Amino acid sequence: MNQAPVTVRVPAKVNVQLAVGGVRPDGFHPLANVFLAVGLHDEVTATPADSLRITCTGPGADRVPLDATNLAARAASALARLHGLSPDVHLHIAKDIPVAGGMAGGSADAAGALLACDVLWATATPREQLLDICAELGSDVPFSLVGGAALGVGRGEQLTPLPVGGPGFHWVFAVADGGLSTPAVYGEFDRLTAGLAVPEPEASDALLGALRTGDATALAAALTNDLQAAALSLRPSLADTLAVGTKAGALAALVSGSGPTTAYLVQDAEAAQRVADALLASGTCVAARPAVSPAAGATVV
Repeated sequence: MNQAPVTVRVPAKVNVQLAVGGVRPDGFHPLANVFLAVGLHDEVTATPADSLRITCTGPGADRVPLDATNLAARAASALARLHGLSPDVHLHIAKDIPVAGGMAGGSADAAGALLACDVLWATATPREQLLDICAELGSDVPFSLVGGAALGVGRGEQLTPLPVGGPGFHWVFAVADGGLSTPAVYGEFDRLTAGLAVPEPEASDALLGALRTGDATALAAALTNDLQAAALSLRPSLADTLAVGTKAGALAALVSGSGPTTAYLVQDAEAAQRVADALLASGTCVAARPAVSPAAGATVV
């Protein structure tokens, strides 16, 4: 076992397509979920300790649970169980991904903790086993480990890497005041679609092609989020934020995942700054963060 602390950097994600099917008997929804990792990061540091302990700093840290329900704690415990170890580790999470914002911050922390503990404990767990643990922890956790771009099917955990062309895509993310519960948004989706024929989710060929060629204009035309109507139903004020970003010149605007963070695809870094400035000046969000995608997955730093 290593004694020196191990720090892992993990990216946020945006769903450039989130196609949601009707609820399954197990309570989950089938998805066609096109993930893109973006350059907003949390860092998880694992240090030897007498018992499992979680600390957290950064924006929204007061809303991060510091007990066994934290996904990072559950990741450490799952890895320890696999190898017959006691999960004696101090995990410190340095937050920069919005909390409860639809950008998979908790999932990123779980993937970061898993990799950090694997290095700290020198357990050399095969990648496939790490991904299996990720899938048990949550639908978005495997992608947080992998990064880049990927299509997630099933409940989002079955990943196929996707090629991304060009120099990458520029985004702005508007952070809302407070969070939105992912289960509540799915519940609202079920309410809004009750009695309707919900089609089986499929990845969009146009969207996959836009990613492959690196064409921001084509990607903007193909962005979709089946949870957006539910998020707007629960948080109508997000419509004002989306309108501000669009008026400021974004190529496209959408709710990120289950929200309430909203995402704006823009042409370049200069446009990103213009849109971010307009969003902040509007008072419809508490922060506006430019970022570039794709980004690498969980990485030891």
